[in-house]
Amino acid sequence: MITKVKQDKQKSDSLKKMAEITLRRLAKTDMQLYPSNTLLDFYDAIHKLIEAQTLREGIKIKGEGAHQELIDHIAKQNKIDEQTRQFLQQMREYRNRISYEGFMIHKNYIDLNRDKLQKIIKQLFDQLK
Repeated sequence: MITKVKQDKQKSDSLKKMAEITLRRLAKTDMQLYPSNTLLDFYDAIHKLIEAQTLREGIKIKGEGAHQELIDHIAKQNKIDEQTRQFLQQMREYRNRISYEGFMIHKNYIDLNRDKLQKIIKQLFDQLK
């Protein structure tokens, strides 16, 4: 559910900082050895950056399906393209399966998508400047 809230630059900046910390920790992790945890960390950082953007806009998305709606919202705002939206929705589904079903991501997923993930993260950081 999308709700209008007061723009919150301070909370936005805090989420951005948390994403930076998560990514610094991730850079010190053996991504090949822990591919499922790596996906969780990438997703967490991306989610925080997207939420930081919406808070700057004065928008809060919460409730059932909030993560899916958050991704769709930034796509509608033309902050990501359709291909990226679909990729992030797939990541979200993997994240849910890892968290709730114990699903294991193969290390090839990280190898094949690391550049794409880093490009998305850079784009989101740039949009927060």
